[in-house]
Amino acid sequence: MIVTGLLCGALLGFVMQRGRFCLTGGFRDMFLAKDYRMFYALLIAIVIQSIGVFALIQMGLIQFKAGAFPWLGTIIGSFVFGIGIVLAGGCATGTWYRAGEGLIGSWISLFAYMLMSAIMKSGVLVPLGDSFKAYTLPTNSIPATFGTSVWPFIVIVALITVYFVFKHLRKPKVAIPSLPAKRSGLAHLLFEKRWHPFATAIAVGLIALLAWPLSEATGRMSGLGITTPSANILQYLVTGNSEKYINWGVFLVLGILLGSFIAAKASREFRFRVPDAKVAVSSFSGGILMGFGASLAGGCSIGNGLVMTAMMTWQGWISLLFIILGTWTASYFVYVRPRIQARKQQSARITTA
Repeated sequence: MIVTGLLCGALLGFVMQRGRFCLTGGFRDMFLAKDYRMFYALLIAIVIQSIGVFALIQMGLIQFKAGAFPWLGTIIGSFVFGIGIVLAGGCATGTWYRAGEGLIGSWISLFAYMLMSAIMKSGVLVPLGDSFKAYTLPTNSIPATFGTSVWPFIVIVALITVYFVFKHLRKPKVAIPSLPAKRSGLAHLLFEKRWHPFATAIAVGLIALLAWPLSEATGRMSGLGITTPSANILQYLVTGNSEKYINWGVFLVLGILLGSFIAAKASREFRFRVPDAKVAVSSFSGGILMGFGASLAGGCSIGNGLVMTAMMTWQGWISLLFIILGTWTASYFVYVRPRIQARKQQSARITTA
């Protein structure tokens, strides 16, 4: 049954690579270009997963407990994670699928991310993580907080999503030049045609939904998750304890790498790209911040931003907010401030001349 994790991950990696489903770029573009398409795509995936998962819960096919809400760790960890993904050039899942495309910088980020996640979960920084758990509220479920059913909240998020999606689709379309098709039929659709973010989001939402029953069938009572399985790989390599560290989630993240590689090779997008020293340092630093932040927050942009939001938890939605704020903060210092300083220097030179 654990092999289903590999298959589920391969589907996710394939879809994300072909659809360029990059939340880092999406959150960054909200700030830099006022482009909200990827955020709307994320909402689509959240709604699809939420409807499906809670339907399965009501049918008694899967189980879910929201637990307590570690508010301080969620806020600080998510903000740090948001900064990290800008420096790393991709979020946790994005780093896995971009590594499958041959980006050496993503491999550097991935190693740093796995290393810091393992240190936070079973190394010298465990006491630090535990100290943040003292700042916890007893109720994580948003519906439980208000004493209502989850369905009104799902309907509200769904209506908001539909409104923004249709508003975006009604905008005048800008023609994007493309090369003549070299393939036909299904091959053209899968490996050559540009995928729309909303169509990609539907596929991601369905895969996220599929992950729940497949994972729970192996005794892992959760859906998609990236940080803990990534740490488990390194922990297994160090300790050799397969019983403790090898599970459905590990096969999931390895599947993302495999699926992305297949998609990149088939679409002729795979090639090794070696970063310069500056990018390599930034990738490593970003990976460290990603591992620290995601471990502290109890999830990354997938575990919190996609899964826990769909489960209508405070942890999910507050984490998503602070991941975005962290991304915007890093984007200002990485992209906006250097441009402002460059313009000021150019203006000073012109004035002096």
